Amino acid sequence: MTPEKRLPVPCLMLVTDRHLAGGEDALLEKVDAAVEGGADVVQLREKDLSRADLLSLALRLREVTEGRALLFVNGDQKVALEAGADGVHFPADAYGPEPPWTFIWGRSVHSEEAAMFAMAEAARYVIAGPIYATPSHPDTPPAGLRLIREIVPVARIPVIGIGGINARNARDVIQAGASGVAVISAILAADSALDAARALRSTIDSAYPVRPRPGYLPR
Repeated sequence: MTPEKRLPVPCLMLVTDRHLAGGEDALLEKVDAAVEGGADVVQLREKDLSRADLLSLALRLREVTEGRALLFVNGDQKVALEAGADGVHFPADAYGPEPPWTFIWGRSVHSEEAAMFAMAEAARYVIAGPIYATPSHPDTPPAGLRLIREIVPVARIPVIGIGGINARNARDVIQAGASGVAVISAILAADSALDAARALRSTIDSAYPVRPRPGYLPR
């Protein structure tokens, strides 16, 4: 794995779903287009794949993202290491990374308390949500912008919003205090992944404050 890098802020993270994209080859094409359009982090999240297949896809995504965007692997530190990824993302109920580690890592959180715990673990960022209703978590009630507003004042790491975010509401998420957004269907289900990523990139860049918020510690 490469030496630790900083999470770009404001961040546009694309979370993968090869089924939604239309298969692995289609996913790679859409990731390539999304990165061209401004996605600067790609999170490989394919929970139904075997480790061997996950590694194979991670290696293919590494080729697409190399030198263009950061690549994170969801949940599997060993695959991330073998693929030369830039970071690992952990679900809310998973154990943190095994030391030693010099890579970026973060955690999904659904409350202020969970965010505080992640910071105590030395997470480099948190993904908070779901902010809005989302097909990827149909049984989870959306927390709304309240969740971002609760976490940001106590956070000294970037807080990324996720869940039902698109170009129409991303500005609200950023103006609530988020340091970026993570999306799935807003890009992968769009007619043009390139245009969708460009619209999101423009929205979050224009909404993000010029000066860092009080208490924010860049990494």
